[in-house]
Amino acid sequence: MTATANITMPAGATPPASARTPGARKRRKGRFGDRILPYLLLLPALAAILVLLAWPLVQVLGISLRKLDIGELVSGKTVWVGLDNYTNTLADPEFWTVTVRTLVFTAAIVAATILGGLLLAVLMRHLGPVVRIMVQVTLVLAWATPVIATTTVFQWIFDEQYGILNKTLDRLGFHGFIGFSWFSSGASTLTVIGLLIVWQAVPFVTFSLYAGIIGVPREQYEAAGIDGAGPWQTFRAVTWPAIRPITTMVTFLSVLWDFNAFAQIWAIREGGPDGESTTLAVVLYLKGIAGNHFGAAGAIATLMLIVLALITGRYIQLLVRTPEGDLK
Repeated sequence: MTATANITMPAGATPPASARTPGARKRRKGRFGDRILPYLLLLPALAAILVLLAWPLVQVLGISLRKLDIGELVSGKTVWVGLDNYTNTLADPEFWTVTVRTLVFTAAIVAATILGGLLLAVLMRHLGPVVRIMVQVTLVLAWATPVIATTTVFQWIFDEQYGILNKTLDRLGFHGFIGFSWFSSGASTLTVIGLLIVWQAVPFVTFSLYAGIIGVPREQYEAAGIDGAGPWQTFRAVTWPAIRPITTMVTFLSVLWDFNAFAQIWAIREGGPDGESTTLAVVLYLKGIAGNHFGAAGAIATLMLIVLALITGRYIQLLVRTPEGDLK
């Protein structure tokens, strides 16, 4: 047994302060180190972002506030014009026409891409192993083909004289397509370009959504079948909740990519005919690289960045409101 000593202290006396142990001090330092360690680990990535993204953004903003044509570029003079590049751009009716065309074009091809990818992803879940592998290999090949190579193939398919599409339609009885030009108007040209972009974008969306679908436990589908749910009800109750976050992500990425699409549009008809298939990315090229009006091009690039920033902000709001965005 241990004896307990009772120590009597005089009234009003203050008990002696307990000595601080080194272990408590180490624990406190350890907690501070644990708090600061994540920020130290993020410093290299933050530095890379500042160098690769923030600094070019600052440069573009600076260029958009200057008169920077070929003369100023050669002489090295800095001519500040303030917001004149922005006011001239926003006062141009053609800019608003191209902006509306770009937004409509982007919305159409993004919707077609997501719908096509979703249908293929659901279809692959119900296919046999051999057929599913064949479909996946086909999608990978379509995805891996270079943009210019695919564009050349599409130009040949839709050629008015030698294109296989017109010949096939003629043999099917649609004789009016003999010598039909798919690039005679801006609407038909953008339709062909949209099909080209969708063809190249669908594989990524399909594989992303298919990865989410195969992650759903089979027991949930069996339970839905026992409850008497049909295919559409099963999709709404089981499949869609599982792939909705992935669908939001690929939709956001598709908007960013398709809004800035340039190579396909320029390679098909260089924004023609008569500029009717021109988008903001083509205008940016014509103003900056082709026209040597780098200040005006910087203003257009900044306005495009503002549009993409608004879309990104909306995506972040949707992400935060979902359970997947909960960081607690």
